[in-house]
Amino acid sequence: MSALPEHIEPLPTTQVLRQDEGIFASIKARFLAWRDAQLLQRRFQQWALSFPLTRPIARRQAVRLFDLCAGFIYSQVLLAAVRLDLFEMLSQGPLSLQEIAKRLRMNPDAVGRLLQAAVALALLEQRSKHAGLDTRYGLGMLGASVLSSPGLKAMIQHHALFYQDLADPVALLQSRGSERAMAGYWAYATSEKPSELHDVAVGDYSALMAASQPMVAEEILASYNFSKHQHMLDLGGGEGVFIAQVAARYPRMRFTLMDLPAVTRRAALRFEQLGLTQRTRCVPGSFLSDPIPTAADLVSLIRVVHDHDDAFVMQLLRKLHQSMTPGAKLLLAEPMAQTRGAMPVADAYFAMYLWAMGSGRSRRPDELLAMLREAGFARARVLRQVMPLQVRVLLAER
Repeated sequence: MSALPEHIEPLPTTQVLRQDEGIFASIKARFLAWRDAQLLQRRFQQWALSFPLTRPIARRQAVRLFDLCAGFIYSQVLLAAVRLDLFEMLSQGPLSLQEIAKRLRMNPDAVGRLLQAAVALALLEQRSKHAGLDTRYGLGMLGASVLSSPGLKAMIQHHALFYQDLADPVALLQSRGSERAMAGYWAYATSEKPSELHDVAVGDYSALMAASQPMVAEEILASYNFSKHQHMLDLGGGEGVFIAQVAARYPRMRFTLMDLPAVTRRAALRFEQLGLTQRTRCVPGSFLSDPIPTAADLVSLIRVVHDHDDAFVMQLLRKLHQSMTPGAKLLLAEPMAQTRGAMPVADAYFAMYLWAMGSGRSRRPDELLAMLREAGFARARVLRQVMPLQVRVLLAER
């Protein structure tokens, strides 16, 4: 290759890369504009359905769109099955429509509609005829999954409250106020004096978090080795389910839990029932108004940060950084936006859930890493996980 003339300076490598990126972005933008124009044409839609190579794609998109339209109906079928204990009933073996209707004391025609819908959603399975009896119904794979997960069942029933706020989604988006059903349920998130909340105000949400925590704990325990630590502080640890899970696997560790007074009383009772009183300490208080316990070499924030807005989170992280000893680790786990394979969880579900709750938002990992660095933490990184469905896990060092 011939050398460049002396009066022409070679472009820096980074500038060449930026030019290439700009050209690629321009081509992509033009392609997407052309594609959007085609998708809006009825003739193109009909062609896509008839052409063999595009027909499967067009059909999948059509089904996905209908699923979005019918999603509320699907979730209500699931709620009805859970409320009627249908999965528990069929866990003992398949039953006929008449047998199920008799046990539920409901109209067989109505039960038949529910069974038909549940089979279509893979919650139940239609079994072959047996000994001349009517078709029998058994557990489907999804129904079995619901039955084996108490936390999931609790969340499904809790959605009835969430749907009150979602009945008019535009009104919800236009008014994020304390009068919302979800804001009242998660009272601590918007309360000016959360430490003064009584047992009734925290009981329901605390029990819900406790029920769903084992699923989260499994993902975290699979992604991080706690054996290098001696003392863990679980900040906002609720009823102590996460500590109990870690304690069962690491019998030499000691634990401190900090949460609102009404919640720590429930945690202390759990630790007593599990025989963990000698290894645990419960500290009642609020993150910002009360001192954070010191001396732990590991601090965990499990599904805490996404409940709060940015100003609160930065204040908490800075205060936490000041309270931790040099070399101590911070483990942060929560649903995060733009998680490949689980985007509907944080980017759709939690986006609306937290809006209805009146506080917080789901953040991308890079946003949280930047917040951790701004608060003074070092070596902040995302931990590898096999299936980051419930939460993603970040680790940082004081």
